[in-house]
Amino acid sequence: MREKINYLMAKLLFSIALFGSASFLRLLAIPDSPKANLLLVSIDTIRPDRISCYETRYLRTPNIERLAIRGLIFDRAFAHTPLTLPSHVNMLTGLTPPFHGVHDNARFRLKDDILTLAEYLKIQGYTTGAFIGAFPLDSRFGLNQGFDVYDDHYSTKARQEFFYIERPAESVINASLDWLKNQRNPWFAFIHLWDPHQPYNPPEPFKSQFSQDLYSGEVAYVDNQIGRLISYLEEQRLLEQTIIIITGDHGESLGEHGESTHGYFAYNSTLWVPLIIIGPSIKPGRISDYVFHIDLFPTISELINGSKLKNCQGISLLPLIKGKKLPKRQVYFESLYAYYNRGWAPLKGFFEPPFKFLDCPLPEFYDLKNDFNEKNNLVAQIKLNEYRRQLEQLEKKLTNPLKKERPLIEPETLEKLRSLGYVAQPAAVAKKSFGPEDDLKTLLPLQEKFTRAMGGYHRGQVQEAITALREIIAERKNFDLAYSYLSTIYKREGRIGEAIKILRQGLANNPQSYSIISSFGILLAEAGLHDEAISVLQIGVSLWDYDPEMWNYLGMAYWGKGDYDNALKAYERALDLDPNYPIVFNNLGSLYLARFLKNNNIEDINRAIDYFQKALSLDAELVSAYNGLGGAYKKIGQIKEALDCWQKAIELNPNYDFALYNLGLTYYELGDKKTALKYLERYLIVKKNLSTTEKEKIMLLIKDCRQ
Repeated sequence: MREKINYLMAKLLFSIALFGSASFLRLLAIPDSPKANLLLVSIDTIRPDRISCYETRYLRTPNIERLAIRGLIFDRAFAHTPLTLPSHVNMLTGLTPPFHGVHDNARFRLKDDILTLAEYLKIQGYTTGAFIGAFPLDSRFGLNQGFDVYDDHYSTKARQEFFYIERPAESVINASLDWLKNQRNPWFAFIHLWDPHQPYNPPEPFKSQFSQDLYSGEVAYVDNQIGRLISYLEEQRLLEQTIIIITGDHGESLGEHGESTHGYFAYNSTLWVPLIIIGPSIKPGRISDYVFHIDLFPTISELINGSKLKNCQGISLLPLIKGKKLPKRQVYFESLYAYYNRGWAPLKGFFEPPFKFLDCPLPEFYDLKNDFNEKNNLVAQIKLNEYRRQLEQLEKKLTNPLKKERPLIEPETLEKLRSLGYVAQPAAVAKKSFGPEDDLKTLLPLQEKFTRAMGGYHRGQVQEAITALREIIAERKNFDLAYSYLSTIYKREGRIGEAIKILRQGLANNPQSYSIISSFGILLAEAGLHDEAISVLQIGVSLWDYDPEMWNYLGMAYWGKGDYDNALKAYERALDLDPNYPIVFNNLGSLYLARFLKNNNIEDINRAIDYFQKALSLDAELVSAYNGLGGAYKKIGQIKEALDCWQKAIELNPNYDFALYNLGLTYYELGDKKTALKYLERYLIVKKNLSTTEKEKIMLLIKDCRQ
């Protein structure tokens, strides 16, 4: 523990050194006086007008409201990015993306030398726990720094799905309450609730109550679960001892400015967020001044420790809370998803309350005092070059002096792709200048066509979705998600060859897209094209070494070739990055089981059993792990245990072919032909792609069972 604290203090001093001096004794000392607990609740994709202390038109959120009447409601709080990962990095570091370097939900990771709120509070003597609702805040992205517990345990799903892996608010709240029950003061709990994010699918009774507005139904469900958390704090008499902050990472457009969801534009529909602060020394009220996510860290520092934290780009809101005014300032924001993933024009800007400047090929300027919904673009009334100069100066001022910006396409990566035949001569290069044709407003019809196509697919309009996605690709060859989603549709329809072909085409046109590279490598591994998969996946891990999924599939590809040593190294690297990755433990179990079958080394079968059991301890619904564990038990003669495992597998998935076959064959070997027949017949129905030889073998077994 002492070594950890020393390390954290070193990080704090390093961070301070980048910004200037601070009062070290006051900042680093751990006072003897009792400290307030800290609860930070982040509701993903939340619009303030769906919380009833802001607006009652859509629904009531009574639990958040009963907290809000005890504290301060900030009417004008803003995010700096309309995406989950960078927005939470902004909150938990007090820094903007030009400094911390996290601009998107993928291919970025918070570096270890950036001080986080959790690390700062560890120095102050806090125990720290985070409870995460969805994949964008997975520990692989670096926000776990400083947390004693970082609970990001969601169900195991395949990589090539349309929506992020998530877990409902009830599960997140359950995990946080289990942790809180074992804590002594002071503690810091960070709770991330994902539910209002698309797709909107609240549980009952909220789904029926809000059948015409499922987004509001998701918010109502989240409020209901927050009520459980508040009730616990009240029962334990912790409410008066706890600073509570409720906010959102970003909003949701819901059609405003033509945008269906978020992550594309940077209007107030996705940057305006709720902010409510409740605490022992905070008087109830409302504040209309403009405040920002980067202000949370320095505000918490001053509330808890009485110190003005210098190693942040935000400012403490304590003077505002005490009735004073904040200094005038320019505050940076950005929306760069389309730039990093498609090579479309970047969107950056700054607030200078009440004004807002958005820089892009078709720039915009708004007076938010008179036009908060940004209907009237006043850019013709300003000196555009002057505002662009100010934005350039602001971004330069905010940029980490030690940061090295990587190009979208590394020359080495381009050469590897060219040598493998994925990029033609001359190779595609990233644009350095952009015109109106690259502006996000110009390209919005394509973005919305994509959204409609995917909505249609989920309603069963498969061919219509395929046609629309192909049309999008024909019109704009750098639309990354059109390739990835079209490939996934083909894969789900059993058209693996077409899935591979479309991703190969996507990579040729988008060599800068990590999303396409990773999806392509994974699909090749799943298709059994081991050599090609290894080539592509190696490029992927050279681009971004922090993705355990890529290392897992690289291990699978090596294993498929029988190269157990390199497979083992890849799996071990995956576990270095994510020690709680159930699929990797399952795959390690399979590897050691295969080694046992080859070498008959009892140590290998024992390791296989251990790994399968570890996988199931992390994901009790991982069907393949039950099947593998059953196979291992059978090899050591524990037949009953094997049958139990396979039976559990088909309880979870009645059409799981491997378990059906194993049950049928094992009961046949035991002489129970009646039971064997049931499973073998089911296997024959489920298994559609049996070879003639395999089918004849099963038919002979079935015939014998019937006699």
